[in-house]
Amino acid sequence: METIGSPLLWTAFAVVVVLALLVDLVLMRHGGPHKVTFKEATWWSLGWVALAMAFNLWLWWYAGQQFGPEAGNRIGMEFLTGYLVEKSLAVDNIFVFLMIFTYFAVPEEQKQRVLVIGIIAAIVLRAILIFAGALLLAKFHWILYVFGAFLLLTGIKMIMAAGQAPDLEKNPLLRWLTGHVPMTRGYHGTDLSILQDGKRLFTPLFIVIVMIGVTDVIFAVDSIPAIFAITDDPFIVLTSNVFAVLGLRAMFFLLQGMADRFHLLPYGLALVLMFIGVKMLLIDVYKIPITLSLAVVAATIGTTIALSLLRPQKA
Repeated sequence: METIGSPLLWTAFAVVVVLALLVDLVLMRHGGPHKVTFKEATWWSLGWVALAMAFNLWLWWYAGQQFGPEAGNRIGMEFLTGYLVEKSLAVDNIFVFLMIFTYFAVPEEQKQRVLVIGIIAAIVLRAILIFAGALLLAKFHWILYVFGAFLLLTGIKMIMAAGQAPDLEKNPLLRWLTGHVPMTRGYHGTDLSILQDGKRLFTPLFIVIVMIGVTDVIFAVDSIPAIFAITDDPFIVLTSNVFAVLGLRAMFFLLQGMADRFHLLPYGLALVLMFIGVKMLLIDVYKIPITLSLAVVAATIGTTIALSLLRPQKA
């Protein structure tokens, strides 16, 4: 599989991600368990976006120096488009996270810990899925058509299901966990399990972390094929994915009080998936320019957000 990922690029990327996570964890621990304010979430969100854009700028410059200005522009645009797609699809994750937190009545001060664990798990999981996908695409080109059809059908399904809240009571994983895992009735601080009368009991926090992890697996199955329609370079796919995921915690706290205001966004996300699915299906007939893809994704998400704000959902 062809990639621009040199040892220098992979090392630089790994260093940036590890340092960013360490800073995030240190500051979170320094602040202690607390309710994240809208102002704090806004600054963190802007910081994660700024970090991603700084990496994009450096990648564009480096690729331009190594492979020429045309290649640098293409690589920079591929990263930016992939980042925007993954960031947009991450919003759907957040809506489901909100539902899970509400269902289990997770204390505000514990939400940060759950999300940090979820983000670290998501990075590891997505790295595995991305490299597996890249290897499959390198050997079997026809898998692109499978991905394309899957995304198109997923988009159609999302449109049909838009406006309908998923019923956690019917979730098979949750039903199995609550039926087979011995649980405490309430939370015990940050503990995932406790010993009670010589028996190991798991707290609801453990169930929440499992549900968050499984949710990310499900959404990764949608989002990773989507970015392979933008580029088949595993370095760009992974870096844009990881930078989008890094800001998930801050985005959650930014949107948790505003989710109802973006009631039309699921339609926009569905249209993006359908567009990318069609792009994949047409790959050998007509390759849609990356600039057009970026414009379509940005315009679709921006329009549905604007319409959601202009036409609030009726109570």
